[in-house]
Amino acid sequence: MNTNIKKIEDMSLNAWPSHKMELYDGWILRFSYFYTHRTNSVEQFGTSTLSWREKVSFCENEYSRLGSPAIFKISPLVSPDFDYVLENRGYEIQHTTDVMVTDLSTADLSFPYNKVNFTDDIPDIWIESLFDLKGTVNPIHRAVVPSMYHSIVKDTICASIWDNGKIIATGLGILDRDYIGIYAIHVKEEFRHKGYARQICTGLLTEGQRKGAKNAYLQVVKDNDPARALYTSLGFQYIYTYWFRVQPTLSR
Repeated sequence: MNTNIKKIEDMSLNAWPSHKMELYDGWILRFSYFYTHRTNSVEQFGTSTLSWREKVSFCENEYSRLGSPAIFKISPLVSPDFDYVLENRGYEIQHTTDVMVTDLSTADLSFPYNKVNFTDDIPDIWIESLFDLKGTVNPIHRAVVPSMYHSIVKDTICASIWDNGKIIATGLGILDRDYIGIYAIHVKEEFRHKGYARQICTGLLTEGQRKGAKNAYLQVVKDNDPARALYTSLGFQYIYTYWFRVQPTLSR
């Protein structure tokens, strides 16, 4: 189990680069002007030689210097004792997320996806449309996040559905080893409940399989029941949960 989790955690790091990163004694500190928790948090990827107390204080100072709370990602690969250390320091749990996987040979890929357009690159108009779908208005985020998407080193499959000359649904597949990771599934509010998210997911999974992927993974926030129902119907199954511990004095 831990081998599969480590593989998916590595692939998710490859899939979503941060604006800036710093390596510190087996930890990676990610900085992205608080765009998302994933891109603005500490992840453990190697062996530590320093004490947790020393390292947590160092991270708190680094994030404070950039005007952000310190955030630590807690996955099954992280010692439960470390999670207790953060809890005792008053760190709050935020963004509890489930990771789901499927074998593409048994996934339900029967749903037609004739409305979906695909590109191998990630066009700027797709990124701008994603901002609009997510309600991203922070000018710093809109300035720096495009470079993060363009920094993805793995092959991508960019999906969109258009209506009257505008993108009204998005999705992104990122190929790594024998997996495709599914990201950025968003549908404009007035176009929901029309099967567009299912079309995009089915299309990405099918295109990923055509390009050599044998499995798929995705991440879904714990209380997003409609998304979970969709992914389960496609054949995805729960594999593990992760969450973020956020420094209390600056949590937002």
